[in-house]
Amino acid sequence: MNISVYPTPLETARELIVHIIEQLNKKNGPFFNIAFSGGNGPLLMFKLWLEEYKNQTPWEKMCVYWVDERCVPADSSESNYGMMHSLLLNHVPVPNGQIFPIQGENEPVAEALRYSELVRKGVSLANDLPVFDLVLLGAGTDGHTSSIFPGQEYLLTSSQVYAPSEHPVSRQKRIALTGQPIIHAKETIFLITGEEKTAVVADIFHSSQNGPAAYIAHYAKNASLYLDSDAAASINH
Repeated sequence: MNISVYPTPLETARELIVHIIEQLNKKNGPFFNIAFSGGNGPLLMFKLWLEEYKNQTPWEKMCVYWVDERCVPADSSESNYGMMHSLLLNHVPVPNGQIFPIQGENEPVAEALRYSELVRKGVSLANDLPVFDLVLLGAGTDGHTSSIFPGQEYLLTSSQVYAPSEHPVSRQKRIALTGQPIIHAKETIFLITGEEKTAVVADIFHSSQNGPAAYIAHYAKNASLYLDSDAAASINH
């Protein structure tokens, strides 16, 4: 597990953007397959990317997938695709044919199957699993990641690529990238910032079983954590 700690959320997001651009430029072959998450961390990152790094990014190489999605229409304020589209994708030259949203308005079981097959066709397979070049994750204060919540640990070892899930409090339906494609990605990166994430970061470091995010961080083949100083306050680094 690689750990990088920066003073502020802005600096953390900036360093992650620079890293992604470096990986895009290093990629052998035409396409770099990346799965993005939603949440506050990416929100800041998308804004910064557009403001400071738009002209430095080889957008034509990027194939954009999503880690998870709420089962809402694309124009909903809760849509992960909708957020990224309005903040970034609508303003940069990623070809439309290289943007693959989860269709949150569809029936969840059918959409999880449809999207799984779409990913299998677009992303290289190894041992029957799609291998993303990069999977970008966050972590909730409850230890969830990729809409895999505590109590849904079966999704960490599921044979499905994407599967329906449900928020344990609101009961909102979600579609989530399951654990095995996440841990077998070429890079699995967590972006975690803020004082409210101090406890979950501590859990990630001190237990491989205390929540889905901790499991992923410990078992991913190539895991990195980009943290700000507040989120990292309880760990030695």
